[in-house]
Amino acid sequence: MTSVSHNQPAIIRTERGLTISGTRITLYDVMDYVTAQYPPKFIRALFDLTEEQIKAALSYIEANRSEVEEEYQLVLKQSEENRQYWEERNREHVARLGATQPRPGRDALWEKLRAQKAKHELEA
Repeated sequence: MTSVSHNQPAIIRTERGLTISGTRITLYDVMDYVTAQYPPKFIRALFDLTEEQIKAALSYIEANRSEVEEEYQLVLKQSEENRQYWEERNREHVARLGATQPRPGRDALWEKLRAQKAKHELEA
């Protein structure tokens, strides 16, 4: 692993994967921007990293490109599976909510909400 001063590793493995030491930022977070070809200065500012931290992260990625890329692809796959799961779960939940009738005595509130929604749709 890349080292920083005080003999502490700059990149550590946590339950979240390869992580920049002293942060909750994973190398996979950084890889999103590296693969999109954002400049290091932008990535550093985006994650509020020190110059030493961004250099350590980029150096580690470069020195271990195949390992990091392989893990990154697994993270992307898992992220997509999670997104699909929650999208489907929320779709079912919203459908159930839409099918329920308002509680008695709330008709005026629902009518006001419908009017506000219609107004916003016209403005958009």
